[in-house]
Amino acid sequence: MAFKITYSAVSADAAEIDKNFEAAVVKTKAMIGKEYPAYFGYKEIPPEGYLDNFNPADTRVLLSRHGKTPMGKFDEIMQLSAKAQKSWGMTPWQERAKILNQVANKIRENRWEYSARMVLEVGKNRMEALGEVEESADLLDYYAGQLEKSNGFLQKMGQLSAGENAISVLKPYGVFAVIAPFNFPMALSAGMSAGALAGGNSVVMKIASTTPWTSQCLFEAYRDGGVPEGVLQVVQGSGSIIGDALVNHPLTKGIVFTGSYDVGMGMIRKFGTGGKWVKPCFTEMGGKNPGIVCKSADVDKAVYATWKSGFGLSGQKCSELSRVYVQKDLRKEFQEKLIAAINSFVVGDPTRKEVFVGPVIDERAVKKYLWAVEEAKKDGGKILVGGVDLREKAEYKHGHFVAPTLVDVPDNHRLHSEELFLPFVNIYSFDSIEEVIPRANDSIYGLTAGIFSKDERELEYFFNNIQAGVTYANRPTGITTGAWPGVNSFCGWKGSGGSGKGFCGPYYVSQFMREQSQTRHPY
Repeated sequence: MAFKITYSAVSADAAEIDKNFEAAVVKTKAMIGKEYPAYFGYKEIPPEGYLDNFNPADTRVLLSRHGKTPMGKFDEIMQLSAKAQKSWGMTPWQERAKILNQVANKIRENRWEYSARMVLEVGKNRMEALGEVEESADLLDYYAGQLEKSNGFLQKMGQLSAGENAISVLKPYGVFAVIAPFNFPMALSAGMSAGALAGGNSVVMKIASTTPWTSQCLFEAYRDGGVPEGVLQVVQGSGSIIGDALVNHPLTKGIVFTGSYDVGMGMIRKFGTGGKWVKPCFTEMGGKNPGIVCKSADVDKAVYATWKSGFGLSGQKCSELSRVYVQKDLRKEFQEKLIAAINSFVVGDPTRKEVFVGPVIDERAVKKYLWAVEEAKKDGGKILVGGVDLREKAEYKHGHFVAPTLVDVPDNHRLHSEELFLPFVNIYSFDSIEEVIPRANDSIYGLTAGIFSKDERELEYFFNNIQAGVTYANRPTGITTGAWPGVNSFCGWKGSGGSGKGFCGPYYVSQFMREQSQTRHPY
């Protein structure tokens, strides 16, 4: 079936999408309650207890149970990974690329079932889930393509004397730990692991405890796509146990992580710079992303892009719009239209076609939402719409449902700077582009930013002065969200990233290798 569903565009018939997706939901629901083992390589081993995985839209439903990795087996897992890496690293780059392409094809073959599983487990709507599955496959193909474009990252160099032959070649580090978040349990895990694998490293992947069912899909796609045993392994359990074991193990030669600022910075200090030498530690650590709407903007497009980026996946994206700045002359019209849009959202079970906003991931997220609502009422803040614990209504009482919320808070308010990871957007007014850019930059984060304006001078000023790695102008499908492999490099600045090279971008794979200069002279 030849079509592509991204976060920004769909080249397929909507009726066909709905038919296939709904059939997959029926099929997937028949699997509910299944128990999965722990793994050593691809072999099943007795677990050390289970992760019980519940539906965030209805916490009475146990979706699956996943075996925790026994800590007594952990060192053997790392030893297997180190051994497998030796042969994988020597595998010709053409073969590595071929295998990654095969894994991508496995993902596409199973797009409907994988998406249905993701909707039930994560709580994202069907189009978000289908987009994520497609992105996962595209990431694998794109990173495999980087091997081809670079000739396996081997480059002929110059010479200083007759007969001298010098090349530069990038070589793998060894075993990479991949530590994945819950919100994009397939795409982020696939992208981080594929980057490491393309570079000839082996991977031990710690999956998020709240989304193991989708991660199981990715594990099976790697296995069935032809990745040799031991080259890609998964470990399951709490971050404080399994995560720490990965970070501290002597065979871990690099880490790639997506998650919170505090945890990511801790890894950089402990693993990246805390040993005898600097080790690769690539971190993507969230954002407090600004959108700017100037008076010359197409207001309807700007409103649409704002709510798409602010409330998609219930705000649980590192690229989520957190702060929208609207020029004073446009503020009243823009705010009225945005509130009307928010009030029109259908919130509920994300398997239903009409639902845009599903649940947040767990009870901890609900508690943070309720805390933010109370904070928004303090120090000059005001709730404009939302601010409600939806679980008080009968239809929502068994899920983690909260109301999409828009608040008006001053720049010095606590909610101006703290990342919430919730369907919670702050709105502000501004006078000029020169005045608003420093306010937009007033954050430890620098991930995404967007602007709507028809004034070329304002656009140029935005791109030259905004402190963010992912920037958009007049993008109708999302003012701060929707990056895609090979189209929008996803690179965090300041406290949002730790490598200066972007996920989805042309330099991603090369950072998983280190350079060696090889110079030969005749015998």
